[in-house]
Amino acid sequence: MDARPLLELAGIAKAFGSRLLFRRVNLALLPGTLSLLAGPNGAGKSTLMRVMAGLTPPDAGSVERRVPDVKLGYMAHAPFLYPGLTALENLLFWAKAARLERAAERAQAALETVGLARHAHEFAGIFSRGMAQRLNLARLLLPAPELILLDEPATGLDTASRRILLNEMLKARENGAAIVWISHDVEEDSRHADRIFVLRDRTVCESGGASC
Repeated sequence: MDARPLLELAGIAKAFGSRLLFRRVNLALLPGTLSLLAGPNGAGKSTLMRVMAGLTPPDAGSVERRVPDVKLGYMAHAPFLYPGLTALENLLFWAKAARLERAAERAQAALETVGLARHAHEFAGIFSRGMAQRLNLARLLLPAPELILLDEPATGLDTASRRILLNEMLKARENGAAIVWISHDVEEDSRHADRIFVLRDRTVCESGGASC
């Protein structure tokens, strides 16, 4: 397996007006690892993840991603779903947008994985928060992503849905993906994590390190 990081941040800084969120952020995500990103509310965790995803430019520093865009999976608070499309139509839209082969086969398999196969032809707009999150997970899984960024992905999920989410992330790690998971339940989630990064005092340190 290639030991080079799939994502590297070097000297990253971000501010909104006069408010500095973070600076001098350095981290590297290796293949086959699951990392937690923790920190107090308002510290800038979601903004940092958007920088990782290439959706928000940093004010300083560099971001190097060594995976193609189609192999980047990002799960944010917004589900990226179209309420006027069915569950299956949503996945077909994203699969075709990414130019994935066997789009229909992939979409059906993803729905089965997240337990939504019998809801394939129901409109996403009538889904509960938990069902929408399951469909969002199915969207993320479509291209078998190599770099996965999860912003509080368990929000709104019941116990069964959380188990599906965790199992799929553990499978992705086994297949060589690098995963970052923003967590507010570090005690629970750390059981499955290889590394824990903490955003506080406007920078990132690694839990257990001399500076954290």
